[in-house]
Amino acid sequence: MYCGGQGVYLYYLSRELQRLGHEVHVIVGPPYPYIAEGIAEHRVENLNFFEFGFPKEAPFKVFTPLNLYELAATRLGMFTEMFSFSIRAYQKLRQLLPDNRFDIIHDNQTLGYGILLMKAFEIPIVATVHHPLPIDRRTDLAHLDRAWERFGRIMFYPFLMQHLVTKRMDRVIAVSASAAEETKNTFKVPQSKLRVVHNGIDINMFRRLDGERKEQGRLIIVANTLDRKKGVIYLLRALQLLKEKIDVKLTIVDRGAPDNEYTPALVRRYGLEERVTFTGRVDVEELVRCYSTAEVAVFPSLYEGFGIPAAEAMACGLPVVATTAGALPEVVEGGKSGILVPPRDPYALAEAIERLLGDEPLRRAMGEEGRRRVERHFTWEEAARKTLDVYQEVL
Repeated sequence: MYCGGQGVYLYYLSRELQRLGHEVHVIVGPPYPYIAEGIAEHRVENLNFFEFGFPKEAPFKVFTPLNLYELAATRLGMFTEMFSFSIRAYQKLRQLLPDNRFDIIHDNQTLGYGILLMKAFEIPIVATVHHPLPIDRRTDLAHLDRAWERFGRIMFYPFLMQHLVTKRMDRVIAVSASAAEETKNTFKVPQSKLRVVHNGIDINMFRRLDGERKEQGRLIIVANTLDRKKGVIYLLRALQLLKEKIDVKLTIVDRGAPDNEYTPALVRRYGLEERVTFTGRVDVEELVRCYSTAEVAVFPSLYEGFGIPAAEAMACGLPVVATTAGALPEVVEGGKSGILVPPRDPYALAEAIERLLGDEPLRRAMGEEGRRRVERHFTWEEAARKTLDVYQEVL
């Protein structure tokens, strides 16, 4: 689950497809995700050269064509994971086919050349695009000044590969209307191939814990704050504006130092050390407790393909302050389940936070409406049923 949105998506979608009576196999690479009981898991190996470099304990493993390519490419700053996993997944699927009959191949945003090779099996292929990766590049380049850093970011992701592969899928599922529009514009996917299926939330797990007391003035953000798209810098600026006016505290559900030097440095720059707490990685039960003790959840993102944490917070009965970026207005209904503000605007963030913290009846009303909205629109069972409709189309 710590893989991020794609890991959450894999766990719940495969679980719900199985509950609806379907046989589900998953091909996964490291970091190996959680898989629901009863689902067939097929693991492929990856030496993760990008993070660990040359493997000293088993150096002989390097001497395969794919591993040698990865070793060389990662030394040049390229992120090879999507390409190499797609090739290994193709090889694994070819091994499985003699003993298994598969009706559909569903790619969870690998979009590598190995997925194209799978078309030779004459099995329909559906791909989910959570958001097009060129959005990450644009956001990162906006924060980089040195020419060599900008070049390195351009080299990092295989945009051409994803562009070529996405257009050739039988159907492309986007997790929001916003992500669908970005996918169409970025990868030139025909509108006829695009389908929108919103993500879901485990509404039995994510709920208000009655035994937990709210901590006055406590905010929460759940995000990989190293990702500049999450906009944590604007939230910290908003806290700086508020700290002289009201008693406000922030829980950041993310890693702090030494794994994350960026966000703690910002906290120190704005003099917020006494007001900001990092939880590090937490399990789902602890995450629900963190939501339940906060008064307001804040999501200052510059882009979201969906925004699972915002929906999780709403399921826990929390009012939300979020930006109008990406799919967040599809998740958070402005004026009803939360307050929407423009992205990159710490003053608007501060004003919305101050308004909610000062109005307990408004917080309660928005929290209750948020819970109802998630129950109506964002369950994993509904997501699985709509995904099955897409499968049926191509069958």
